[in-house]
Amino acid sequence: MSAQDFLVELGTEELPPKALSILGDAFLAGIEKGLQAAGLNFTAKHVYAAPRRLAVLITQLATQQEDRSVNLDGPPRQAAFDADGNPTQAALGFAKKCGVELSDIDQSGPKLRFSQNIIGKPTISLLPTIVEDSLNDLPIPKRMRWGARKEEFVRPTQWLVMLFGDHVIDCTILAQKAGRDSRGHRFHHPDSVRITSPANYLQDLRSAYVLADFAERRELISKRVAELATQHEGTAIVPPSLLDEVTGLVEWPVPLVCSFEERFLEVPQEALIITMQDNQKYFCLLDAEGKLLPRFITVANIDSKDPTQIVSGNEKVVRPRLTDAEFFFKQDKKQKLETFNQRLQNVVFQAQLGSVFDKAERVSKLAAFIASRIGGDALRAGRAGLLSKCDLATEMVGEFPEMQGVAGYYYALADGEPEDVALALNEQYMPRGAGAELPSTLTGAAVAIADKLDTLVGIFGIGMLPTGSKDPYALRRAALGVLRILIDKKLDLDLMQTVAFAVSQFGTRIKPAGLADQVLEFIFDRLRARYEDEGVEVAVYLSVRALKPASALDFDQRVQAVQAFRKLPEAAALAAVNKRVSNLLSKAQGGISSAVEPKYFDNANEFSLYSAIQQADQAVQPMAASRQYTEALGRLAALREPVDAFFEAVMVNAEDASVRANRYALLARLRGLFLGVADISLLG
Repeated sequence: MSAQDFLVELGTEELPPKALSILGDAFLAGIEKGLQAAGLNFTAKHVYAAPRRLAVLITQLATQQEDRSVNLDGPPRQAAFDADGNPTQAALGFAKKCGVELSDIDQSGPKLRFSQNIIGKPTISLLPTIVEDSLNDLPIPKRMRWGARKEEFVRPTQWLVMLFGDHVIDCTILAQKAGRDSRGHRFHHPDSVRITSPANYLQDLRSAYVLADFAERRELISKRVAELATQHEGTAIVPPSLLDEVTGLVEWPVPLVCSFEERFLEVPQEALIITMQDNQKYFCLLDAEGKLLPRFITVANIDSKDPTQIVSGNEKVVRPRLTDAEFFFKQDKKQKLETFNQRLQNVVFQAQLGSVFDKAERVSKLAAFIASRIGGDALRAGRAGLLSKCDLATEMVGEFPEMQGVAGYYYALADGEPEDVALALNEQYMPRGAGAELPSTLTGAAVAIADKLDTLVGIFGIGMLPTGSKDPYALRRAALGVLRILIDKKLDLDLMQTVAFAVSQFGTRIKPAGLADQVLEFIFDRLRARYEDEGVEVAVYLSVRALKPASALDFDQRVQAVQAFRKLPEAAALAAVNKRVSNLLSKAQGGISSAVEPKYFDNANEFSLYSAIQQADQAVQPMAASRQYTEALGRLAALREPVDAFFEAVMVNAEDASVRANRYALLARLRGLFLGVADISLLG
């Protein structure tokens, strides 16, 4: 069957740059879906997206659908006709579904049957509908109308190119009649551009100063920005999202280096970077030490004969932005950071939980409590907690919300606060997301944990539990943050004590009954998802959860030990034995003695198991005490042989009550050894 290349290009006013790549991919996906549904084969597909156009090129697309036959079975004859031979609704519905009269349905077999040979349609007749459906399905949150037209799209449409081989497809989509004339660069080549063939699309537009390939423009910008940065002895900050946005803004990218006055470098560089990236879409430059250079790179959409005019224009535009940041910084520094707490006394954190200042005071006390238990400095943690929310009331954070924590760091240093106290003001928000950076100091870790636990306890304490997808106070993220800090930084903190202390600070603002247990349950529930992501089976998590360790670090160390134990050849058998022993002990009546008396042994295998348990106990106790759980379970694996021999030769439920009770005591000792690490009966 013959094949031709197919090209569609929809020309528009400037498309949203942040969504350009997404729209292009969705356009291609929709067309591909339509072609597959129509049974049309092709060899390759390409998507092109530029500020004023979305285009798709399909290489070697079949020119005709293949003929195909349709065979549909309907209802059984007895369900299709009543006793008088009249058609039922089932029969009539089947005929309607097939698009024919009931007389055209084959009624000779046990079931009604419809058979039809369908002649394949020319591809050129199917493409308009496929393209239109794809455009209608684009992920556009809000569509617009223009002029007096009823058509809706993300931006007003201006032209439409639809070529199948050398032929223009005769159709009108979104008020544009298809042709073969595209348009070039708005300034360099404002005239129409004749697309000679689908295969020549990129080259035809390139001659009109348009790089239609999004990936090509992105790579060109990235490469040229890196080269310019190196020429100026710096490294460019190129966030992927910013690179995509800039790529979506230009058809003919020309990166240029601009500069600003060095006096602005006295302002926290994060504020300068934020305003240059977010407001102006510039790429900032850092020196070898990570300090901001007084230069930035802008990407022009024109190859100017006098680029200095573009450079000068951008320098004029950025100056007021940097001046604003400088003004806010100087205004804030006119007073000590701590004094901003006065403003926070009138800022509500949560109506029932008091002001932001109330929260800072609670965080201060809780951070000191935590620091003293993880090897930190309680006084410094308390000080950092008291200052932790101050920068929320500053002019800098009011203008640049992303600066919360960062601004506090700079202001604290300016006030002469210790380095770790200043760092903690930013580290309190860490980790800011999954896999994000953790606090580098113990003071920062203490404040970060305190801030998150205070929020958890307070919000749970007033009954505002997260439900489904609703979690307005990000309690799940807070719990995960606490766990990550404690586990990844290997901080051994008793969360039961810590949460209880946090509860005590709220007084009558919350309902304390059962609250600590509820919060702890919520926190440790978050570990389940973490371990599933790491490939740890749920049974391993549950085996440790059954023991309710108070320390997240201890919990993790036990989980890692059980995970290693599962790989041992003895693991399955010992897990089964523990499950059997657990069932036996749960049915024991009259309590179980803690003492094992060898005088009641009447089988050599009892003596062997008892001896093995005593030896294992002596070896494992110091291991468990020092949290060498992996080594402890490895040592306990050696019990498999005497345990198997015991159960093969000994009847636990002996008729003699003393012998039976003694055997229960022996098995309780065995189970107790494993429970020192985890309840491995849950692994079976």
